[in-house]
Amino acid sequence: MGLLSLGLGVAGVFLPVVPTTPLLLLSAWCFVHSSPRLYEWLMNHPRLGVYIKNFREYRAIPLRVKVVSVGMVWLTIGYCIVAVVDKWWWAQVLMALMATAITWHILSYKTLKK
Repeated sequence: MGLLSLGLGVAGVFLPVVPTTPLLLLSAWCFVHSSPRLYEWLMNHPRLGVYIKNFREYRAIPLRVKVVSVGMVWLTIGYCIVAVVDKWWWAQVLMALMATAITWHILSYKTLKK
């Protein structure tokens, strides 16, 4: 479970709808209960460990991450609304609502000033 959530969390760095931080937190939780070696590796990883430490300590997301995340959500879902589901108005509305909910969720966290 820890490795699966780690893989999905890493994918979330590149894919806008996959939540990186919650998946990395799940990985850390799984590893702390199953493999101290993997937990230490994850927490000391120069890129991934920062996500976990920042969220645990500050419950905040860096401004750059917020801007990129919200931008990618609206670019990808906007493209889908215009080009993929252009014939189904109800699917367009659902996708716009989903993008709005994701945006609200991201912006609901404090901005990390570091």
